Amino acid sequence: MNTELPPVAPEVVAAAVEHLTSRLRKKLDAAIETYTALPVTADGTVRRVRCGEDAEVTLTPGPSGAVTHADQAQCSCLLAPRCLHRAAVLGAAPVADADVVAEAADQPSGRGTEQAGPVGGEQAERVGGEQESGTPDTDATAAAPPGPAGPSAAQVAAAAGLWAAAAAVLAAGVPGAGAVPQAEVLRAAHTARLAGLHRAEAAALRVVRALRAARARHDGHRLADLVAGLRELLLTSGLLAASDPDPALVGTARRGYRPGGGLKVHGVCREPVISATGYGGVVTHVLAEDGRWFSVSDVKPGGPARARGAATATVALGAGSLDHAQLSRSGLLISGATLSPDGRLGAGKGVRATPVTGLSWTSGQLAPLFARPLAQAAAAGLAPGDAPERSEAQAAELIGCDVVVVGAAGDHLLARELVPDGADREGLLIRLLPANGHPELAHAANFRKLAARPGLRLRLVGRLDPDRAATLRPLAVGPVPDGTATLRLPPEWAGHADLGYDRLEGAHFPTAAELPPVEGPSALPPDPVSEAPLWRLRRLVEVAVSGGRRAAAEPARDGARASGAVALRRSGFQTAADLAEALAAEADRRGRDVFGRTQQADPDAYARVWLSAAVYLSGTERALVEATWQP
Repeated sequence: MNTELPPVAPEVVAAAVEHLTSRLRKKLDAAIETYTALPVTADGTVRRVRCGEDAEVTLTPGPSGAVTHADQAQCSCLLAPRCLHRAAVLGAAPVADADVVAEAADQPSGRGTEQAGPVGGEQAERVGGEQESGTPDTDATAAAPPGPAGPSAAQVAAAAGLWAAAAAVLAAGVPGAGAVPQAEVLRAAHTARLAGLHRAEAAALRVVRALRAARARHDGHRLADLVAGLRELLLTSGLLAASDPDPALVGTARRGYRPGGGLKVHGVCREPVISATGYGGVVTHVLAEDGRWFSVSDVKPGGPARARGAATATVALGAGSLDHAQLSRSGLLISGATLSPDGRLGAGKGVRATPVTGLSWTSGQLAPLFARPLAQAAAAGLAPGDAPERSEAQAAELIGCDVVVVGAAGDHLLARELVPDGADREGLLIRLLPANGHPELAHAANFRKLAARPGLRLRLVGRLDPDRAATLRPLAVGPVPDGTATLRLPPEWAGHADLGYDRLEGAHFPTAAELPPVEGPSALPPDPVSEAPLWRLRRLVEVAVSGGRRAAAEPARDGARASGAVALRRSGFQTAADLAEALAAEADRRGRDVFGRTQQADPDAYARVWLSAAVYLSGTERALVEATWQP
């Protein structure tokens, strides 16, 4: 993926691949790899890529910053628009987010598009997709009928298409899931968006991005992310294709804003954002007087440079008299607020915001953030939501706590929770990891300085890592209230340092003589998630994704299946053993016709068995993570 190119809507990429001949499709993966490395010429918002002596591809994004229509991508060769150059450049560009495509669809363009996408921007919240007449719902109550009516026929058909595309990707594995299978997923995602299946569409886009990162061997790629994306996509589309009436499976438009009335919020911290789709910017987290978390974001195409520059960008709320650095240390009195399901504050025309004096982390509504025991806060953050909107809101909520630095162990920073004097419990030993390891951000450098000072006492605000044992990813740190062996920050920082932007220096720390000795383990405590025998099932589930069906069948051929199942049963994981055996057996299953010839394997049956193993594994590991947060 070339992040210098503008994001491209899924349907534009899918259509470009579909128009290629079978001969050109065979060359597409190699062409994408070549064109990704070519220089990009910028002329304002227009991007040009020279693909040869007689071929230059021009991308002209719309007001949203993304290429959302086929005529915004042109090639100068004679075969255009059904040429390899155009399809390869579009395939090398990032995939546009669903809300960006929706905003472009809402804007009058004069083009003859099929249908409008999901309602976005400052429009009313969408819950149930579109009405059967094709008119977008604008009333939340009408969109959510009192009884579970189930998905419409169009939604069932769209979900079945997504299932088929995802099952084909799973069977092929990362090596075989090139541009053509990815285009099938993107085409199915576009159909899902037209049918109002927002949750399934978002899962499909995550799968394509993770596939591209895996095939390109990006540094930030995690196989676990691709496995989680495929699990979510297959589970959601499979249930919808079976007409499951749960409205949570349909989801809501990401930018479905609703009126929020008057709000008074106080800034807590800033967080730099660098996405895999070429976007960059900043998110400022704020806390309302009633304890609800909200965020004000400024994320646009631009990558790391945009993330650094947005640190002091003007906040697009009201008169715009504050920047994000000031908002993180002050407050806003908002009238006519609009709120998205995941807690973002909208900046519509009717929103008015007046700056107010901020609160320190030790006063007002911010102080209770650090009073709750860490085990209780973690249990609330890890509790499953009833719907995707609640899960997103939970993910946006941050956790505050006071800790003492114990020391470094590998890439982790060990810290122990500080408990009030006289408490009848010992503080939890937790792991701290940088929220973002990008070298152009300050996270990693600040962590190295914190790790070099065992005994340092900190007040921090961070986000739970739901996939790791007792792990927090801090976004900001400040001094503990009693001022003992803690940070000494400049007055202009208003009591806290944003770890992604503010760089801690030697003058901000107490001297070595002021740091008390601290007792703690010299190595990481046991991790039940990574050390449990479940790694045998996890490896099989991941190998099935990274290598495809053939790789998953190897244990059934070399005799390793029985030994792995025996080890799981000896450890008490009977269900895991059964699922591992079933997955390996189904992967190796080959039918024969009446003449004895090998038939093509059934991708649906294989996908169902893999999904069963992946869902079981996810639920069991989540239970193990929750246990590590208990005293």
